[in-house]
Amino acid sequence: MTRVLLIEDDPGVRRGVTLGLRRRGHETEAVATGEDGLESLTAFAPDIVLLDLMLPGMSGLEVCRRIRGISQLPIVILSARSDDVDVVVGLEAGADDYIVKPASDEVIEARMRAVLRRLAPPPHTTATPGKPEVHGDLDLDRSALRVAKHGTGLTLAPSELKLLLFLSASPEATFSRQQLLEQVWEHSYYADARLVDACVKRLRAKIEDDPRQPRYVQTVRGFGYRFGPL
Repeated sequence: MTRVLLIEDDPGVRRGVTLGLRRRGHETEAVATGEDGLESLTAFAPDIVLLDLMLPGMSGLEVCRRIRGISQLPIVILSARSDDVDVVVGLEAGADDYIVKPASDEVIEARMRAVLRRLAPPPHTTATPGKPEVHGDLDLDRSALRVAKHGTGLTLAPSELKLLLFLSASPEATFSRQQLLEQVWEHSYYADARLVDACVKRLRAKIEDDPRQPRYVQTVRGFGYRFGPL
């Protein structure tokens, strides 16, 4: 059973999403403000957060930043507009995905499952348990889902971690944004390419010495991204 924290101020949306989640067997807590949501992180201990951006008082963006500052907890944005600039800002603040409202129970379920799968080790990994791969200053332990730089562990959001593990599994191979969407986010809609770009920006800020001159996650202009060469 997945424990879902829903932070949504619209009573109708909150009620509808909550009923849909509970019908599918998820233990759900729904709150109307960011402040209540942050309090629920400890009391309810969710597995994933569904977060509306337009909240009274503390904004959804601030809630996202605060959660991401202390946790790898998966965060999925709820947005009324797919082209809203706040979605991009939210993704850059640390959210793993977004859902455009109104959304069916099936869509919400699929997006949640896709994000939660990023926390699971790949089913067929060649990594030897306890022996991380070494890429420059980075140590990647695929079996334990841990990344360290200069021996210090890094806190990566689920999407950041899966993107890094996917790219590093094929050094110097170039992947288009569409390919990364399908492999990491399990999406197929090209307009969602901003998910990739926002995640790359966040990942570079954590693993690169100079994000403006990336050593690890490199841009192949006009196409996509690759890992290395180092």
